[in-house]
Amino acid sequence: MPFETAAGLRFFQFDLFKPSGVIQAIFTRQGGVSQAQWASLNVGATVGDDPENVRQNLERSFAALGRPRHSLFDSWLVHGTHALVAEAPRPADQAKPPQADIVLTNKPDVTLFMRYADCTPILLVDPRRRAVALAHAGWRGTVQRAAARAVEAMQAQYGSQPGDLLAGIGPSISAQHYPVGPEVVAEVQAAFGHQAANLLPQHNERTHFDLAAANQLILQQAGVGQIEQAGLCTYADPQDWFSHRGSGGQTGRFGALLALA
Repeated sequence: MPFETAAGLRFFQFDLFKPSGVIQAIFTRQGGVSQAQWASLNVGATVGDDPENVRQNLERSFAALGRPRHSLFDSWLVHGTHALVAEAPRPADQAKPPQADIVLTNKPDVTLFMRYADCTPILLVDPRRRAVALAHAGWRGTVQRAAARAVEAMQAQYGSQPGDLLAGIGPSISAQHYPVGPEVVAEVQAAFGHQAANLLPQHNERTHFDLAAANQLILQQAGVGQIEQAGLCTYADPQDWFSHRGSGGQTGRFGALLALA
């Protein structure tokens, strides 16, 4: 399992990205300073944790990867498909990040960062044109094909060719632990047509949604050349991951970091 440890923090890295030399990590919840339901490496500032704890956890995350904290570019996640191009780090005096579920850059002095707790982290690397992107896809973002919108944004902004792109699908809630109601089933069927049946398995007489498989299908349809799935379930492993559904909504957020070296 491709886990690494640095400065007391445990994080996942995609083997697929390692030859390209990018700086990447999906941090587990281990190694931070937060307490109670946010223990311990919570990087979510809107879930009730002490802001000073969140600040320290961010500092630890960036330090573990050798990135300056002031290089951060993040966004306020809204379960959509809007993309932001990061030409520079987010200003330190900006109280609230801009809204977007896709961020991309080709600037080595920018560190892309997003927060998750069951939704799917999607990381894209263009080793030829030296550009990277991060996306966030829960069920809404998945049926809206946020992963494909991220590919399109890289094409438009940097001239990326989908066949050159490397994609990583990070830890998210697995199909086994993600039962969904009829309204989500209808959205998935509308979005994926005849392929929806493979994404809506039955478990314990309920319909479930396979987020990882859906996002892999979307990336394949977008022409992405190589895709690696983490194959890790946030719900099933509360030691490593925050899970919104597993905690009944009372939990923190883990972070994904991506930057050009």
